[in-house]
Order: sequence, then C-alpha cells, then structure tokens
Amino acid sequence: MEVPAGQDGIQRLLASEKEAQSVVAKARKARTDRLKQAKDEADREVQAYKAQREEDFKRRQTDDSSASEESARNLIEEAEATVRSVQQSIQDKKEDVLKLLLKHVTTV
Repeated sequence: MEVPAGQDGIQRLLASEKEAQSVVAKARKARTDRLKQAKDEADREVQAYKAQREEDFKRRQTDDSSASEESARNLIEEAEATVRSVQQSIQDKKEDVLKLLLKHVTTV
C-alpha cells in the first residue's frame, strides 16, 4: 500500500514533532535532575557550615567558661589575700589602738 505524497510529508512532520517533544522532555528531566542535585549539594554545604559554626560556638563557650572560672578563682584568691592582710593589720595595731583609747578615756 502506497502512501500518497501529501500524507508522507504529514507523517514525517508528526514524527519530527514527536521526536522534538521527546528531546524537550529529556532536556526538562535533565534540567530538573541538575537542579535537584544542586539543591542537595547546597543542603550538604549548609549542614557542614552549620556544624562547623556550632562546633566553633561550643568551643568558644567552653573557653569562655574556663576563663570565667579562672577569673573567679583569681578574684577569690585576691579577696582572701586582702582579708588576711586586713586581719594582720588589725592584729598589728590592736594593742596600739587600745592604749590610745585608754589614754583618752582616762585623761579627762
């Protein structure tokens, strides 16, 4: 059975259109796949960056708390040293102050 000349051109046109649709569909799928891959890669990078920043934050927090503990320890030691110094000064001057007070009380 022979296809008329006009029909052959239509058949080829339909086949070309079908092939073009197939090419466009493949290109869309490839584009969608690339976008999905790029999104997944970006998500991984974001997660890695976030994990790094969390680690840095926790390390700084630990360092700061260690420094705070050390500062508190130093302040306590300084306060205790000051208290000891004041108490020693009291002991050293106690007798002189008592004599001075007795002198002023008895001398009227």
